[in-house]
Amino acid sequence: MKRKPMIVKRAFASLLVLSALLTAAGCGKEEASTGAPQGDVTLVIGAYSVVKDAFAELLPMFSEKWLRESGQKVAFQESYEASGTQARAIAGGFEADVAVLAMEGDLDKIEAAGFIGHDWRASSEAGMITESIVVLGTREGNPKGIADWDDLTKDGVKVLYPNPKTSGGAQWDINAIYGAGLKRSEELEGAKSEAYAKKFLQAVHDNVESLDKSGRASMAAFEYGVGDVIVTYENELKARIQQGVAYEIVVPEHTILIQNPAAVVDRNVDKHGTREVAEAFIAYLHSEEAQRVFVKHGFRPVHEGVKQETEGQFDVPAGLFDISYLGGWDEVRSKLYSKKGIWYQVLAGI
Repeated sequence: MKRKPMIVKRAFASLLVLSALLTAAGCGKEEASTGAPQGDVTLVIGAYSVVKDAFAELLPMFSEKWLRESGQKVAFQESYEASGTQARAIAGGFEADVAVLAMEGDLDKIEAAGFIGHDWRASSEAGMITESIVVLGTREGNPKGIADWDDLTKDGVKVLYPNPKTSGGAQWDINAIYGAGLKRSEELEGAKSEAYAKKFLQAVHDNVESLDKSGRASMAAFEYGVGDVIVTYENELKARIQQGVAYEIVVPEHTILIQNPAAVVDRNVDKHGTREVAEAFIAYLHSEEAQRVFVKHGFRPVHEGVKQETEGQFDVPAGLFDISYLGGWDEVRSKLYSKKGIWYQVLAGI
């Protein structure tokens, strides 16, 4: 296969326009909210950018609930960033009381840095607050006729997904493609073939138009007109469709179940004296009320009751797999994302 050089096509020509678009959409670097929050207690939220719209509803709802129950007025200081960037910021000293991230590996970074001391996986739903799947988004009418991963390897099809160095969403995207390659190799060869899966990932990556900082940035670029198909979270596309943006959602036969965690950051809540309200907030994210808000914004719920309520709203592809199919996050980080891992071999074309 002839390897095209890694490019970010039209990047310079559209840089200023895209920058303005990303800023307006809240998809570039998102700083913590400014000004002095007014409340009896302030909770600092460090979250990945995808939950921003849902949190715009959830934070006031929790604030009202906490005031009724405790008599305290809670204010929020919020920061939304690409998940990997957010994790590095918290591990580097950003004093978030609560971390809400795209994948457990990003919480692991904060834990490894000594900021999380409890077993966050021992909480409800193993610490996960939402689920989704990796899907394909096309323009209205699906003009390229995209039906599954294979179509992303065709000549003339321009693909978008973000950079896994900064984006947790990108790692989910790449895991989905690589896992689909493993599934396909099992069908064709009777066993998982890493060589086949790597070649499959390479073929898709050869058509990548740009690697953006976050999933939200990729979506902004796609809506600006870059690319033919975007690899992204199902919830992102559902939310944008609800907002009137014309997308077609294509659910691949083989794709990965996304699970998104949230945890109290022990060192910071103890420093700030906010443990009680932080733990209550995490518990609230698991509640039926909060889970229904997440569903409204396109996420799959983790609460069993809400799952049953919304069962018909979400497709379950025949070849759905989770991270354990790839050996778990420790193996994935080593095999795909280490310095000599499969992803970086693909990026280098070797």
